[in-house]
Order: sequence, then C-alpha cells, then structure tokens
Amino acid sequence: MIATAHNRYMEVQVQTAPPENLVLMLYDGAIRFATQAKADLAAGNREAAHNNLTRAQDIMGELMGSLNMELGEIAENLFSLYEYMQYRLIEANIKRSAGHIDEVLQMLRELRQAWAEAVREYRGQSAGSARPGGNMNGGR
Repeated sequence: MIATAHNRYMEVQVQTAPPENLVLMLYDGAIRFATQAKADLAAGNREAAHNNLTRAQDIMGELMGSLNMELGEIAENLFSLYEYMQYRLIEANIKRSAGHIDEVLQMLRELRQAWAEAVREYRGQSAGSARPGGNMNGGR
C-alpha cells in the first residue's frame, strides 16, 4: 500500500515537473541507484547490485535520448559522456567493480551540480518575465 502510494506520488512529480527539473531528477536517480549498487556489492548482494546498476544504465539511456542533437557540440559532448558512463556501469556490473561505480558517481555529481546551477541561472533570468516554452536541453 505504501509503495503504491509512493509510486503514484513519484508519477505525479514527474508528470508535473518543469522540464529542467526532469534532468535533475534523472541525475538524482542515477546517483541513488549507483550508490545503492555500490553498497550492494560491498554486502555481497550481487542480484541487488545488478538490478540497481541496470536501473542506473537505463537512466543514462534516458539522458542520451533527451538530448536535442541539433544543439551541436554541447549535445554531442554530453551524449558521448553519457554513453561512456553507461559503458562503465555495464563494466561495473560484469566485473563487480566498485571503482567503476565511483568513477561514474563522480561524473554524475559534477554534472548534476552544473545542471542545478544552470537551472538557477535560467530561473533568475526568466524571473519577472514570461517563461519561454520548451526545455533547457531542447529535448522532447
């Protein structure tokens, strides 16, 4: 019952979040799943580690799919970075490597921090004026 209510709440959060917040939510999810996978590996729980790494990999795929490649070099660089992180998570899963997870976590945390700062600046610039349509990353 509680899990169902939580799932519904999260569904509403995603459906009603401003587009720029969705990227933050994806970063948060990837960080959460990768962190939990690392703890699972340390505890010897291979199945849980696998499941959490797979969820983090799926989020990397969502981040890649959300990019508007028409934006050029920045989008291309982000795509390459997301692809690399996804590959390292796959390697972490195969090799059961906490080091691979740490590498990805560091990159995710830095990207999340940079994106949060970009959102703050974006909101500061659009304060007092009509909010432009679309989302910051030009995605879907």
